[in-house]
Amino acid sequence: QVQLVESGGGSVQAGGSLRLSCAASGLTFSAYSMGWFRQAPGKEREFVAVRRWSGTGTMYVDSVKGRFTVSRDNAKNTVYLQMNSLKPEDTAVYYCAAGGYSNDPVKYTYWGQGTQVTVSS
Repeated sequence: QVQLVESGGGSVQAGGSLRLSCAASGLTFSAYSMGWFRQAPGKEREFVAVRRWSGTGTMYVDSVKGRFTVSRDNAKNTVYLQMNSLKPEDTAVYYCAAGGYSNDPVKYTYWGQGTQVTVSS
């Protein structure tokens, strides 16, 4: 079956960096755009970034532009989210998802279990 497994979350001080990874199995990875979403306590799930299934197309939510970078390695079936200059408001559970090239969560078919990112001031 399809599995998306996130890793790399943790606790960091404001201004620090983390790199999240999402390893996919059970699907044709190169056929899916790979997105990152996040959900903070008491808030709805929010789109963060997506990398197109082919080529270099990317989209980001405005709040992370210039700080976060999404990349993928189709040979390793893995998508990454490099997060720099982290802010306390980035604190959330981060999820990777496989689906269409979109900022709409309903366009995604498969989801990981999430990894916690906590940024302290």
